[in-house]
Amino acid sequence: MIVDIGGGTSEVAIISLGGIVTSHSVRVAGDEMDLAISEYIKKKYNLAVGEQTVEEIKIKIGTALPEKEEKTMEIRGRDLILGLPKNIKISSNEVAEAIADPLAEIIQVIKLVLRNTPPELSADVMDKGMVLCGGGALLRNFPELIAQSTGVPCLLAEEPMLCVAKGTGVVLENLDAYKKSIMTKK
Repeated sequence: MIVDIGGGTSEVAIISLGGIVTSHSVRVAGDEMDLAISEYIKKKYNLAVGEQTVEEIKIKIGTALPEKEEKTMEIRGRDLILGLPKNIKISSNEVAEAIADPLAEIIQVIKLVLRNTPPELSADVMDKGMVLCGGGALLRNFPELIAQSTGVPCLLAEEPMLCVAKGTGVVLENLDAYKKSIMTKK
């Protein structure tokens, strides 16, 4: 089982014998998490922040699960009431709260694919677990959240940002072997 969390979409698939058994995609991923963080800061602190700041927050202190030892980060933005620049400190647990909804949507898609998995493959998925890849997979504690929510072991790929590109390269190098999988229509 593979879960690819990119910038615009999250894709979940069960792959067996060189083909896709079941899959589903949802338009919730890194961009949606950024938007959720931005909206949270706007509502809680009346502060408008830029896209780069939000991305930096997600990368530096973002976490999928609340932590006992919170990380904090000082950010700058424009006060929505006064219109003046303002600094605030935001914590990793606030980020976890802000992105809870997009993460829940991704987990729902994972559960949907697991429900649609044939019983004989479900045992294999439970044994081998699922692999998380894509930029969104780098969110701290995300594999743990997925494992808690689904009961299926979840591992982070070795190079999550490069998995799709490397996989495409392997397919192109072995086009004859993968031609059947590529050409099948759903």
